[in-house]
Amino acid sequence: MGTARERILDAAEELITAGQVPPPLDAVAAAAGVSKGGLLYHFDKQTLLQALVTRAVHRFDERLTAAAAQGLMAVAWLRLSVPTPGERTMYRAIMSMMRLTATGELDLPGEVGAAERRWQQMLTAELGDPVRARLVRLVGDGLFLAALTGPPPTSAEVEELLDHLGLSVTTGEAGS
Repeated sequence: MGTARERILDAAEELITAGQVPPPLDAVAAAAGVSKGGLLYHFDKQTLLQALVTRAVHRFDERLTAAAAQGLMAVAWLRLSVPTPGERTMYRAIMSMMRLTATGELDLPGEVGAAERRWQQMLTAELGDPVRARLVRLVGDGLFLAALTGPPPTSAEVEELLDHLGLSVTTGEAGS
């Protein structure tokens, strides 16, 4: 069932996915099956939110690093920018948590900036051009926002973009 820390993070993630952003600590403790004191032993509100962001970044990083090892980082970046129906709620929850940075409720952990720089470097290494790498990043960001604010781009539209950008359109597991 995992450590208490992992159960707390899982419970907080589920509450956020259900629309409770930020999740009330009492609700997180109850959902994790720990006392509020047990929760506070591991996290306060700020560190809980930071841990959730860090966890999401690590998950995304694992997928991108694996794709980069196959020379498919750019393809994976664009495909991962459009959440599947099952991921859409979680992506929205992540965006909600990011909005908390504007109110001062959440300071993003350093891992976020480090990951962004690493992803840019991986894209640049793969594409051989920092401007083209930045273009791919910005197109991915646009796809992400489009998917969250309106009808998401279809897989066919993403594949058309990949083709138009001259990127490999191998249908492997790079972004799936």
